[in-house]
Amino acid sequence: MTKTAHTLLGGLLLAAATVGAWWAWLGWESGYTVDPETGATSGPYAVWQVAAAVLTLIVIAAVGGWFWSPWLVAPVLTVTFTAAWAARAASTDDTGLWAVGAALVAIGTAIGATVVSGGTGWLRRRRATR
Repeated sequence: MTKTAHTLLGGLLLAAATVGAWWAWLGWESGYTVDPETGATSGPYAVWQVAAAVLTLIVIAAVGGWFWSPWLVAPVLTVTFTAAWAARAASTDDTGLWAVGAALVAIGTAIGATVVSGGTGWLRRRRATR
């Protein structure tokens, strides 16, 4: 397999896994929860959903960093996850604040994916030199 084909296949696999992670943990959520006693509103995601999504993205970034460059992994994860999240948020938000959320999602995903995939790639290279 050529390097270009390997990179293209990697990008497609990473994008598919990232959309799958978004859908599995966050994509099916449909609304906010109101506590009947306090009237406090929470959501649309539960803490466990976000934690599971983050852990899944960490696994995807680690596996991706082992097989591909962080220069591929970080942008693909960031753009794909942010686009999936923003598409849903924009369609359900009347305030326009979804754009702020999308920026924060993009920043967090970019930092996390870069650190995890870069660290995994570094470990792989270090292991190969021993």
